[in-house]
Amino acid sequence: MAAEKIFLIGMMGAGKSFWTKKMAKWIKSAGYDLDELIEMTEEKTIAEIFEEDGEDHFRKLEAKILRWFKEKKKFVLATGGGTPCFQENMAWMKKEGIVIWLDESIDVLVERLIAQKDHRPLIANLSDEEIANFIQQKLVERHAYYQQATYRLSSAQITEAGLKKLILKHAS
Repeated sequence: MAAEKIFLIGMMGAGKSFWTKKMAKWIKSAGYDLDELIEMTEEKTIAEIFEEDGEDHFRKLEAKILRWFKEKKKFVLATGGGTPCFQENMAWMKKEGIVIWLDESIDVLVERLIAQKDHRPLIANLSDEEIANFIQQKLVERHAYYQQATYRLSSAQITEAGLKKLILKHAS
């Protein structure tokens, strides 16, 4: 299967971590979550890194750990929502494998994120109403990066069938 290096991008709450686990099983490979790897490496939560070291430090770490995947032959990686927007990460991911943008609707993102607020440093202190505005604003900022993905799946396409179809496209 040629789709051996798969990077999932999209907004927080789009389902990147969820689909990484499933897709890794389908292609019989490892599935990784970039944020989890950063937390293990730093022995701090993402929230603690942002708070103690700042976003700039976090983005440098994120890029460094992302580059570890150059040596790996087959994987699915859930990236952080901002990963494609910094340190030439998007160009690097596209050179290394296929990049799939899980473009979930704002309504679905807001609904999911309200329930996960405590674990998300960028929205932890926002009211439920402010989350929708935040997501909208971030999408505007990130759109230029996200649209460079190899594939873009909208809400209705983010299904097992939709993702399997993409993987099959790259089967050798």
